[in-house]
Amino acid sequence: MSITVVFEDEYLLCVSKPNNMLVHHAHHSRNVADETSLLQLIQEEKGLKVYPIHRLDRKTSGIILLAKETTFVSKFQELFTNNEIEKTYYGVVRGFSPEAKTIDSPVKGRDANVHKEALTHLKTLAQVTLDVPVKPYDSSRYSLIELKPKTGRMHQLRVHTSKISHPLIGDAKYGDKNHDLMFDENFGWKNMFLHAGKLAFKHPFTNEELVLKATFPDDWISLFEEFSWANPLVEK
Repeated sequence: MSITVVFEDEYLLCVSKPNNMLVHHAHHSRNVADETSLLQLIQEEKGLKVYPIHRLDRKTSGIILLAKETTFVSKFQELFTNNEIEKTYYGVVRGFSPEAKTIDSPVKGRDANVHKEALTHLKTLAQVTLDVPVKPYDSSRYSLIELKPKTGRMHQLRVHTSKISHPLIGDAKYGDKNHDLMFDENFGWKNMFLHAGKLAFKHPFTNEELVLKATFPDDWISLFEEFSWANPLVEK
């Protein structure tokens, strides 16, 4: 597997993370030998030791920022803390989601007993009805959505889409297994349909205005073709 580099300069490496890949192994992890993490793959392929600036779930594909020195990390993290970076995700969800919605229900933090304020802006980009029955209906409906999180809670987008009864396809934890099974059996798509597509921010060291985009994985591309949906990352 080779790493897709989205952007690189002396401070920053921005890559597109594949589905089902850990960014890095936890120190107490027992599966280090079993799978290669993103950081290990970058070390192997580019001979670079890099430091994550933010998180991306194992099951989420897409754009992630990595600093080339530990001393650079805090300056980039300030962009997230101060809400000076615009994050755009794309998801495929069950049902016909609302045209636009602001979701502001609290989400459990890493300390599972504490709920923290969380805010996500959702916009529906496309919809489809398939003549494929999924219990209890004789057809199935799906939406392509754009998500702009304004906070960065763990699993925020997965929880928020589930809270409004439009869970992400392929999300085993918060989703709907009947629809996940349909996607697998009919199309061979097994991954979770959540992709970190775009980051827009002012580079804290060079002051360059950056809009970085990570292309969609193969299963997304085949889904766009199958459902006749436009790829939202391709300029019209």
